[in-house]
Parts: sequence; C-alpha cells; structure tokens
Amino acid sequence: MKKTTFITHFKRTSAFATGVTLVLCLAITFVSCSSVGAAGNGVVGDTVDMAEDPGIFCEKVDGIPSGFYFGADVSSVLALEKSGVVFKDKNGNPEDIFKTLKKNGVNCVRLRVWNNPFDDDGNGFGGGNNDIATDIEIAKRAKAQGIDVYLDFHYSDFWADPSKQAAPRAWKGLSVDDKATALYDYTVASLKAVKKAGITPVILQIGNETTGTFCGENNWIQITKLFSAASKAMREVFPKAKIAVHFTNPEKSGEYNRYAMILNRYKVDYDIFASSYYPYWHGTLENLTSELKNIKETFGKEVMCAETSYVHTYENADMTGNTISEETVCDKPYPATVQGQANEVRDVIAAVTAAGGIGVFYWEPAWISVPGNNYEEQFALWEKYGSGWASSYASVYDPEDAGVYYGGSSWDNQAMFDFDGKPLDSLSVFRLVKTGSVTSVRPDAVELSVVKVRLKDSFTLPPEVSVLYNDGSKKSVSVEWSGTTRTGEKLEELPFMGPAVYFVDGKIDGSDIIPVLQVQVVEKNYIDNPSFEEKDISMWCLNNNGNVTTELYVQEKLSDAYSGSKALHFWSSNNVDFTVEQTVQKLEPGKYKFSIAIHGGDAKDADMKIYAIADGKRYEAVTKVDGWRNFFFPCIDEITLSGSEITVGASIKCGKNGWGSLDDFVLAPVEE
Repeated sequence: MKKTTFITHFKRTSAFATGVTLVLCLAITFVSCSSVGAAGNGVVGDTVDMAEDPGIFCEKVDGIPSGFYFGADVSSVLALEKSGVVFKDKNGNPEDIFKTLKKNGVNCVRLRVWNNPFDDDGNGFGGGNNDIATDIEIAKRAKAQGIDVYLDFHYSDFWADPSKQAAPRAWKGLSVDDKATALYDYTVASLKAVKKAGITPVILQIGNETTGTFCGENNWIQITKLFSAASKAMREVFPKAKIAVHFTNPEKSGEYNRYAMILNRYKVDYDIFASSYYPYWHGTLENLTSELKNIKETFGKEVMCAETSYVHTYENADMTGNTISEETVCDKPYPATVQGQANEVRDVIAAVTAAGGIGVFYWEPAWISVPGNNYEEQFALWEKYGSGWASSYASVYDPEDAGVYYGGSSWDNQAMFDFDGKPLDSLSVFRLVKTGSVTSVRPDAVELSVVKVRLKDSFTLPPEVSVLYNDGSKKSVSVEWSGTTRTGEKLEELPFMGPAVYFVDGKIDGSDIIPVLQVQVVEKNYIDNPSFEEKDISMWCLNNNGNVTTELYVQEKLSDAYSGSKALHFWSSNNVDFTVEQTVQKLEPGKYKFSIAIHGGDAKDADMKIYAIADGKRYEAVTKVDGWRNFFFPCIDEITLSGSEITVGASIKCGKNGWGSLDDFVLAPVEE
C-alpha cells in the first residue's frame, strides 16, 4: 500500500495574487475535493457507456471465498431513527436501511452489547444505548432482510476499547471467580432472550479490542478465565455460532502471536481471531495480511477484520468534532472522498482475502448527524435517545471521558451515507468487489504542496499541482495561489513571524477544485538529518546502555512523529536507558540554542534530559513525557561557543514499559 497523506479542501473566497520569490523545499501529499465534477481544465476523461453507473472504480478482488462476510456495524441505527434520521435510497426516497444494506452487498450486521448502559433513572448513556433488548430489535430488522447477525459482547456498561475495559457496575468488587460466574449467567440469559426472539447469531464475540485488559482485569490468567466463562455460555446456547475474540494494533510486531499463544496456553475455546484495522493508526495492509495469515497457519483459527472505516470528506455535520479531521495527525493513505473510502474498503477486503480470512466489517457506516438547526436542538436528541457517542448521563459510569466530552457523532464523515441519509456510491463496494466496476473519469483530489522555509529566508511558490483522478491517474496543472494565508498573514511576511505552520488556498482555472499549500516556517538548524527522515542515520550516535531498552529504532509512523513521518521510537519491557547525540562541526563562534520534540508515557522513575557540550562545558535541560502526542519541547536557551564544535543529544531513562518518540532536534543560532 502506497503511503500518502490527504487533506480535505473546502470552497473559499479570497483574493488571489502571484509573486513572492523564495527558495523552495517541496513535499507531496494530497488534498481531497469535497465536491468533484467535470472540471473545465480539459483533463476530464470520457464518460463510460454502461447500463448502470456505479459512481466508483472498483478493482475486482480475486479469490473471495464463498460465505465471506461483507459486514457493517450498525449499532446506533435505532437511536438515530428515533432522533428523526431518515435513511433513503440513492434516489432520495425513504427506505429501510437494512434493505439498502442488502442491495449493496452487506450480508451480516455486527451489534455491540453493553450490560446496562442506563443510569438508575433509566437515562441512556448514548452510543445507541445498546443493551441486549435494543440489539434484539435491530437483529429482527436485519433478519427480515435476510442479513445475518453478529453480537459483540463488550462485558461493560459502556464503551470498551484498549484504553478502557471497566467491569459492569453490577459486578463491581467481585472476585475473578465470582465475576466469571456472573459473566456466564449474564451471557446465558442474554442469549436465551435472543433465541426466544427467533434470532440465530452466526458470530458471538467475547469482549472488544481486549489488548491486555478485559472487564476490569489486567492479568491474562484472570482474563482467560473470564473468556472461558463467556465461551462456555455461548457454546451452550448457540453451539453452531462461531466464537470470536477481538484485538487491535496489528502494527505492533509479535503482539497478535503473543495473544494467540496465551489463549492457546490457557485453552480458551474460540473459532475466530478478529482484528481492527484503521489505516490511520494500524500500519500497512501487507502487515495486516501477514499477521492474520500467521494466526491462521500457526494456530488453526479463522481470521477476519471486525472493524475498519475511512473518511469520505473532512466536513462536519454536527456540533461534535470528528475523530478524523483535516487537522488530525495520522496516516491518511487515501483521499477523503467517496472514491477514497471505496478504495480503502476494497483494499482491506483484498488484504483479508489474501490472509485466508472470512470477512470484513465496516464500523458504523450509518452514524450520521441527527436533525437540528443548532447545538441545543441536536443536544436534546442525543440526550433523549442516545444517538450521540455519549450523553451526559454516562458520567455515572465514565466520569473522566464520556462525563466530560459527551456529544454527538464524531463519525459522520466516515459514514457510508451522506449527511441527508442517502447511500454513498462507496457503499456498493461490498458487491462490486466480486466483479469490479468502472465509472466516469473525473478529478478526485489534488496534491498538497508543502514548502519548508527557514527563518528570514525567501521562498518560491510551486507553479503547478498534481490532480489525482478517481481512476488513479494524475496530471499536473497550473495553479494560482492566494497572496495571504487562511488566517490573513501576507506570504512575504511569513519567514519573519517565527516558526509556525500556515495554509494557503489556491485556484485552478476553470475548476472548483481548491489546491492547498502548507508553508512550514522553521528555525535555522545545523543538525544533520534532524528528524530522522533520511535513510542514512550514521551522523547519529545511538547508545542503548546495557542493551536494556527492548525497542530503540527510527520508526515510520506519522501519528508518532512531530513532523514528517519518522521519529526515534523507544519502548521497553525492561528499564529504558539510552542516549542519542550528534556532533556538529565548523560552526562560527557565538551563541546557540538546542531543543527537541518528545512525547510518550508510562515513564515511571523518569530521568530525561537534553544536553549540549561546547568548549568542554556541559549544558542540560530536564524534560518528561505524559501522554501520546502531548509533545514537550525542552530547550537549552544559550550555549556559548568560542571554538567550532558542539555535541548535542538526549539522555532518556525510566522504568519498564516506558515508551515515546524523539523528533525535530534543532541547533540554531541565537539571534542578537
């Protein structure tokens, strides 16, 4: 999978100007188009003659096995409909969403199950208020359209994921043995209610993204005891259903193999090893295939992708910010367009098929915004029907997260329905992967131009941008840039305003596609390969003291880097203890300053500092880490040099399980 970043553009009005002469450092990513059509620049292809235009290109996936699950998690659908959301067919007429899903190739729906997502007064926590009664109602609708059902028991009263795995309130304080009994009894009772309602699930899942914690437990002996209690109950009530376990972070080398070994060692009875895969965070598709294939071949388990998704726009339909926005720092390997969304789903299906997998499920393709002209009107619906990701009532269970950040859908721009409830063309990818499809060739995205300029230097604007078409082809076209940034700064003044990042909109003649230029104003810097972007790192002296640090290497992961896509990564199951330094020569005498960017976590007993050595004198500045992407910028403000050489570096020590990344080492002159 080619790694490319995409950023949405929006139509804007501003004065456009040319001019400004600079020294250019240009990088290429992409800016997606929020609306595309026949651009008037003479580069749009001919319309394809076909009986039904599917609206997307889709390359056929060979080798998809019979019985493959083309799935969707639609857990929020009842809450949305109660809030006034109307789902429609492609012509804009109201239509049962399950009929729409079926027509587009979806053959199984996944539904999360929470034990008791209500407070003592019966107010729902949100996120669909998915107790077993709610899921039975949704399952009946799916069954009526011939769609299979997959139940995902979180064994929590609200969201369970790698960061939170709280036990239900009713099980608080129970020993692990008593909790196993309660879990077994709850599962049996829930599944008997499902059976009584005439529903026969094809998949039953134990927990959700259980990467080391589950139902309030963080010891694998205890976790597997609970897993076995759940499995026993599931086998008793629905012996023909396949039992799934679910993990995430396939990009972490060896983790999936370790989980499978633990489950094997403690004889947990299950059939499917399921993975989440979000391209923003979870590495390459080639790696996903490799990890799942290893589980299948080594442990004899079936494998699948239980969750995936991608943005079709960066626009936001409600008063709650989106999980993935233009500003979100993460990998964005496809354009934020309907075609880009379809490509992501098609490629995940191909990757899982290549691993011998049995299915792919899209997470919440219908979670669009509720009606309302303002925040107050939408908020009333979120609170009453649980159609937002969390209501204020969830504070009794999750006071630190849901109790503070409750609100609407952060997923509306990743749905496979537009903001008015009509299915996007990307929804049809579930049926089109079997045959392939073509459509009209049209512009779909435009490359983001990135100019990096040092303080007080000049720079030149790129005269052309590359337009990406929905068939994957590209063409360079002339561009005219605005004379000011989005926030109003004049371009010629940017190098004199201090380090910062600015965005500039452009214009292509005869087209409504809006190119975007990112101007990065940076310090003058005498460090060679300061952010580890270049392959050659021989200029760096990296010492893993005592070889105790388990992982210490340059990692390519956009979401862990401060700038670019690479950073020096560390993590250890032992203590962390290393230094990284570089000696810079042929400097002019004077005063200098040195800084880095660092983030991380779990750093107990930390002793972290940056240092500089000049003329035999050592300078130091203490730093720390306390959260992912919560970057600190320790700085030594004044280093006096009478000679010509300075050694700069960082010394990082902390207890086991400490992790983090170091990036953007800067040695700059102090301006008088």
